[in-house]
Amino acid sequence: MHSPLIDVATLIAWRQEPDPPLIIVDCRADLTDLDAGRRAWLNGHIPGAVFADLEHDMSGPPVTNRGRHPLPTDSALSALLGQLGITRTSRVVAYDAQGGAFAARFWWLARYAGVESAHVLNGGLGAWSNEIGALELGAHENRARAFGEVAMSMPVLTLADLDPATSVLLDAREARRYRGEFEPIDPVAGHIPGAFNHPFADNLDEHGCFKSPAALKAGLEAALGRTPDAETVHYCGSGVTACHNILAQVAAGLPVPYLYAGSFSEWCNTDGCEVETGSGPRPA
Repeated sequence: MHSPLIDVATLIAWRQEPDPPLIIVDCRADLTDLDAGRRAWLNGHIPGAVFADLEHDMSGPPVTNRGRHPLPTDSALSALLGQLGITRTSRVVAYDAQGGAFAARFWWLARYAGVESAHVLNGGLGAWSNEIGALELGAHENRARAFGEVAMSMPVLTLADLDPATSVLLDAREARRYRGEFEPIDPVAGHIPGAFNHPFADNLDEHGCFKSPAALKAGLEAALGRTPDAETVHYCGSGVTACHNILAQVAAGLPVPYLYAGSFSEWCNTDGCEVETGSGPRPA
């Protein structure tokens, strides 16, 4: 797999190359203001960037017991990527202004669909603005293309697949929510029994950029007490910031892990699924 993270200098170089076609995707979002991302894109984005909305593009419609941000159907994802001008041979770069929290979700979806050259701009819009500054105003659209069948190239688990007794689970939410001390969204506070905690923000440095591959690997190992592998299962509140930890694992040079897409919002709304509070298991 290509490195999932690129810097501004690489993006500038890619903008000068005609092949493979470069598609830049603005993924900014605000969970408290669902129109904020689109407004921000219209008010200034990296030149040539199209927009992907977290609620309507990167998620399927809410369905009972499937979590707050279920994955889009394969047909909807294929249609979205084609509408944005993306094919499997495109070079895709996603960014946001939230440390990659939402861009990582688009990266995961693009990889799941079969786009091999999918990336996140490290540092996002802030890094671009600091180094380049120039933004484009208003809407931008690419020529639509036919994406074709989704390849399902990233491992994903459903609720029926998940067994906390045998799975190594890593929760990407902040520690207070993981411990059950604070829950602003879901009806039950806590975490899936046996899960470890690695808040996605721990992947970032003081500038809002992903840490070095070695530091990412060390952070994940400290959270789990072991090196994460292909059997590790990542989740969060609704399957969005879990992708940040997945991206961190891949950027660290480790195997591609599972996403539990329904995440805690599905788990805690399902009869018979127990919830645990407190600090959880201690890393070995």
